[in-house]
This record gives sequence, structure tokens and C-alpha cells, in this order.
Amino acid sequence: MKKVSILVPESSVMEAIADPRYMFTAANQFLISSGKVPLFEVQLVGGQREVKLAEGVFSVHPDKLFSDVDETNLIIIPALFGNMKQAVELNEAFIPWILDQYRKGAEIASLCVGAFLLAATGLLDGKKCSTHWAYYNEFRETFPNVEVVDGSIITEENRVYSSGGANSYWNLLLYLLEKYTDRGTAILAAKYFAIDIDRESQSAFAIFNGQKDHPDEEIKKAQEFIENHYDEKLNVDDLAGMVAISRRSFERRFKQMTGNTVIEYLQRVKIEAAKRSFECTRKNISEVMFDVGYTDTKAFRNVFKKITGLTPIEYRNKYNKETVLS
Repeated sequence: MKKVSILVPESSVMEAIADPRYMFTAANQFLISSGKVPLFEVQLVGGQREVKLAEGVFSVHPDKLFSDVDETNLIIIPALFGNMKQAVELNEAFIPWILDQYRKGAEIASLCVGAFLLAATGLLDGKKCSTHWAYYNEFRETFPNVEVVDGSIITEENRVYSSGGANSYWNLLLYLLEKYTDRGTAILAAKYFAIDIDRESQSAFAIFNGQKDHPDEEIKKAQEFIENHYDEKLNVDDLAGMVAISRRSFERRFKQMTGNTVIEYLQRVKIEAAKRSFECTRKNISEVMFDVGYTDTKAFRNVFKKITGLTPIEYRNKYNKETVLS
């Protein structure tokens, strides 16, 4: 019997507690239906007998306090909500227990921005991690020793797991279910919950807003120029000259402030504009490509797929059902 301990932290997302419980209890029913014995002992574990969530709208009564759980096989850290720093501080009492369970052999899995609490344990230091794409910058600033994997749905390293944003955590739950049972049970669960079992990237859902939460005014000026002139032919020398900085210094400061090289930033701005066009207009691929400053179809397609995980046609067909294929 695998003991699955789903944490009930303060300031957490109710669905990210209920869904894992539903998944693993349903898996027990699938196993029973196929003539097998149930595998999972599922328990909600909290720091107090009652945890109020969503400003008191929901009230969760954990099955056990973490201080009463001596040993478990899998700990699931649900997504947090609100200010991440405050949410982690509210739940610091879980950290010694998580570390003790990990030393005893437990596996630890974070869902979405539950990665902030997982990273606060130090277990992610020097490891790769996935979280919600909208929190990449904050996560990197808060935990510089952790490598955030852009676009990733699932990471796994030394019994530590993480998932991408929002509903991406279902893919991690399926991954763990398959690991503990078999492919057939995971497929059955995927069909039951209507989940794409092998989705590997959240890149198609990401919205690039540019990283301007920094103090370097010259770099901000360059960012704004790129965002207003992405359809023009821009090069690094011209941008550096515009803000009166040497190219070498400009490239170093740009990377330091934004997390992207100048070329990467320009590509992301162009592709974000292309995505909006595919979503909202009936323009064909060539028209959109030229609108955002590309003249090479292959180059545009390669960059688009690298950033979004989809080809331009796949993206348009996914998000704009009224367009005509071209």
C-alpha cells in the first residue's frame, strides 16, 4: 500500500488539494474493477484540524496533522495562492517534516506554484523545476539556485517532482499514477478525467509580457523600443547605440535584467505579436510572418515552434476556429 499525503497548506488552492485526492481514490476503484487490490492510502495532511481557504469560502478538515504522520511514500504540495512569499512564510512549519520524510525515502511532488514551498525546503537546489509560466521571473529571483525549465510540464530528479502551471498538474498526477501502477491504469484515468496524458509543454499557453520589473532605465528603454518596432529590422549594435551603451555592456545588462539575450527577447516579442494575430484575425501564415518582421518561412516556423511548442498552423487551428487553413 502506497501512502499518499496531500498537504493542506494555508493560502493554497482548493482544487489542487481535491483533484489529487480524487485521482488516487478513483485509481483505487479502477484497480478494484479490474480485479486488483487497491494500492493507495490517501490522506489529507495539515498543520491544524481546520484550514480555511479562499478567504473562508472553503473549510478543509485534514485527516491527520503532519506531526502525527511518521512515514509516507509520496507528499503532494498543492498550488499556493496570492503573495508567494507570504504563502511560504505561513507554511514554514511543514518544511522540517517534508525534509524528514524525504530523508526516510518519501517522494515529493509540487503542483504548479506549490514549487515555491518545495523550493523553500532546499530540496530543489541545483535541480530543475517547473512551475506556472507567469511566475518564472519571481521564482528565479527568489530561488537563484534552482533551474526553472521554461515550458516544461513535468520535472523529475532524485525523488523530487514538479509540474507546470494550472491544470498541468493533472499530467504529473497521471505520470505518478503510471509509475506506481501501469500504463493501462494511467490511460484509463486519463480517459476518465479527459486529460491529454502525454502533453509535455505549457509553452502554448504562455503570454510574454516582457520583464520590466528591474531598475535599469536604459534597458527598459531598449525593451520598449523593441516592443514598438518589432516589425522592423533591428540589430544589437543599433539598440546599444540608441541608449549610448557599448555593445558588450548592453548585452550583459540586458541578459541580467530580463533573463533573455537581446535576440531571444526580440524573438519572443515577435512571436507574441504573431500569436495575437493568429488568435484574432484571418490572416494567413505568410501575412502574419511579414507583419512581425520575418521574411524566411523556415526561420519563422522554427522560432515559433521553439517558443510555443506548436507550428504556426497548429497554433492558429487551436486558438482560432474561424480561420481558413492555408
